[in-house]
Amino acid sequence: MELMNPSHEQQLVASEPAQRLNSLQGAVVGLISNGKENTAPFFDQVESILRTEYGVSEVVRRTKKNYSAPAEAELIREAMGWDAVLSGVGD
Repeated sequence: MELMNPSHEQQLVASEPAQRLNSLQGAVVGLISNGKENTAPFFDQVESILRTEYGVSEVVRRTKKNYSAPAEAELIREAMGWDAVLSGVGD
C-alpha cells in the first residue's frame, strides 16, 4: 500500500506559537481574505465588531492573489508588523 501526503510541498519547521495578546485595545489587526465573494461582507462585520467592541486602533484588509494557495511571502512579511491576524474563507 502506498500512502500519499496531501499537505503542501514545503517542509514544516518546528516553531513556538506566537505570544498571546492580553487585549485587542489599541491593536493593529489584519484581515486576510481568500478573495471569494462571501468573505467581504463577513469581514465587514468582523471589522465593525473589532473596532466598536474591542477598541482595535487599525484594521488592515488584504486579499490573497490565489484563493487556493498559501498567502504570498510579501503578504506574510507585511503581516509580521500587525498585532493579530484573522484569515477567512468565503465559502
